[in-house]
Amino acid sequence: MIVAGLALGTIITFEPVRHNDFVNYDDNVYVTENRHVNGGVSRESVMWAFTTPHGGTSYWHPLTWLSHMLDCQFFGLNPFWHHITSLLFHTVNTLLLFLVLTKMTRAVWPSAFVAAVFALHPLHVESVAWISERKDLLSAFFWLLTIWAYANYAERGGIGRYMLVFVGLALGLMSKPMVVSLPFVLLLLDYWPLGRLKWGTKASSQSESICAAGCRLSVCRLVAEKIPLFILACALSVVTIIVQKDVGALRTDESFSLTVRVSNALVSYVSYITKMAFPYRLAVFYPHLGRSLPVWRVVASFLILAGISTGVIRMVRRRPFFAVGWLWYLGTLVPVIGLVQAGFQAMADRYTYLPSIGIFIIVAWGAAEISAQWRYRKILLGLLAGAVVICLLLCTRRQVRYWQNGVTLFEHTLEVTQNNYVVHDFLALAYQAQGDFNKELEHYRKALQIRPDYTRANNNLGKALQLRGNLVEAIRHYRRALQVNDNYAEAHNNLGVALSVQGNLDEAIPHFRSAIQSKENFSEAYCNLGNALILQGKTVEAQKHWDEAIQLAGGPRMHANIATALARAGEYEKALLHWSESLRLNPDQPMVENVMAETLYTQGKLHEAIEHWKGALQLKPDMPRVLNNLAWIMATYPDKEFRNPAEAVGFAERACDLSKFKNPEFLDTLSAAYAAAGKFNKAVQTAEKALKLYMDLELAQKADDVRNRLELFKKGQP
Repeated sequence: MIVAGLALGTIITFEPVRHNDFVNYDDNVYVTENRHVNGGVSRESVMWAFTTPHGGTSYWHPLTWLSHMLDCQFFGLNPFWHHITSLLFHTVNTLLLFLVLTKMTRAVWPSAFVAAVFALHPLHVESVAWISERKDLLSAFFWLLTIWAYANYAERGGIGRYMLVFVGLALGLMSKPMVVSLPFVLLLLDYWPLGRLKWGTKASSQSESICAAGCRLSVCRLVAEKIPLFILACALSVVTIIVQKDVGALRTDESFSLTVRVSNALVSYVSYITKMAFPYRLAVFYPHLGRSLPVWRVVASFLILAGISTGVIRMVRRRPFFAVGWLWYLGTLVPVIGLVQAGFQAMADRYTYLPSIGIFIIVAWGAAEISAQWRYRKILLGLLAGAVVICLLLCTRRQVRYWQNGVTLFEHTLEVTQNNYVVHDFLALAYQAQGDFNKELEHYRKALQIRPDYTRANNNLGKALQLRGNLVEAIRHYRRALQVNDNYAEAHNNLGVALSVQGNLDEAIPHFRSAIQSKENFSEAYCNLGNALILQGKTVEAQKHWDEAIQLAGGPRMHANIATALARAGEYEKALLHWSESLRLNPDQPMVENVMAETLYTQGKLHEAIEHWKGALQLKPDMPRVLNNLAWIMATYPDKEFRNPAEAVGFAERACDLSKFKNPEFLDTLSAAYAAAGKFNKAVQTAEKALKLYMDLELAQKADDVRNRLELFKKGQP
């Protein structure tokens, strides 16, 4: 009944997650834009998962990659099923925690309370509702299975059971490196509740357990027993530090000096406990205060931690669960407490997923001991536990809804944090995905108001401005980002693109080379370098870089990019080959259909051009440029095979309607279609509107062409 209740309660609490989407915070790196993952399971993707050091993240975690690949294999990019998978893992972890604690302690109700609080606590929403944090759930799954295997080993011994422990640790480490603290936790469990530690001549009653008295060992024996586990954990720690340094995740600048990192760690330890007790103002990102961290908070945190630790030492014999729970909490947080700083965050809710179990153990067994002499102990404890569970359930359901999408998540984060320049940047990207470009620019600028030297926001704002044609300001922001970090590969690449658009290829090419030098396997930079070189007539060198780009990331977008560059250089036949390959890899590309049709049209291949234009409209019926192109051919082409005035009028009217009759080119086409259909009065009126717009835009040649056609229409000639 307890198992069923825990499972049902977990599912009811996190049920709103099924309505949530992917968020633009690592979900793109892990799933939506990762071609190795979203293509499902294949020999190539499995090899990539195990052999690529980080795959765009700061961890080596091949099992996590495989988990995401399996989701994509069966469910594609439907976020509903990705979230359901995460919820199922969390539910299983909850049940495993209950069963493991019950097996080791024989205490059913305290174990059930720990599992219930673990299942429903709002601090754990981040690990469950954030698809990218599958690594938390998967590593916890293997963590708990390893403890189960270790409990069996402690009970009966044997090399086979020890190997299960070793394999479980290895699988956990391949899910998330935070599992490195597990051998330390196993040592704690040797003392309580397993009772394997020899303490004087007599074991305390608190340590009686599944381990027979004759199995108790000295500390040295227990440590020696775990040397293979420690070696495995240390090896993974070294790999993780190397990978994080390689991707630039480690912060080594002055603002994160050792003093600052230690101070932040002390404050974070206490802050996590506060949030466990009062889960209020939870955020996906807590900005690091650096040297601005108040001294009084550091001192107060140190005194609190020192006081609790002193109490633990005094109670280590009488209340071993207190020591084990406290050291579990302190020890499992060490890899992520910020002593080795990765990223810009001060702390993160997701880091408490496993460490919080230690605090929950203290609360559960402490309450049982304190209430031992109460008259109505069971009733009072039951009512209190029920009230806690209900409060957590309601808070967690509310917290899950903040993860509905990137906008709701980051808007909430800004409400509960201050000066959060990182989240302003992510919120801008979320608004970009929704097409709200004004909000996008607003939040990039707010991020830079808080921290003008924030390289990521400068780079992203530059991209947004470049898309709107403001190259001068975009280049200024790219250069600002590179002044702060000259190894910022994305900024080098984007600056190179902007300079190429300006025609400044001699300056653009060194930036593409710098991007490749700063970021290994930067396929986009290889492609852009090839694009620039082809415009300089260096065909052989350009092809070499394109081949490298295709080998690294030969997706449809890459082939379309190369085709566009070849078309600009006049290499139309080669461009058509790459556009064809792009469409073969992904037929659902109306824009590629259009540009390919336009290229075919310039080469006189009208039949093929019309076929691709119609293909574009099948994919996206509201493309005004495509509608206009078809209407022009059907209205003006001399060959009767292609003329269809009635259909031309329909296409042209739709194009003008979509552009709100403000595009002179579309109005010009509509006037020609009216004339071809014999509707000369409408043709004259529409041509006059097109003429006025061209004159307002000071496009003299275009205006003269319309004026000549207008004279024909007035004479009743198409």
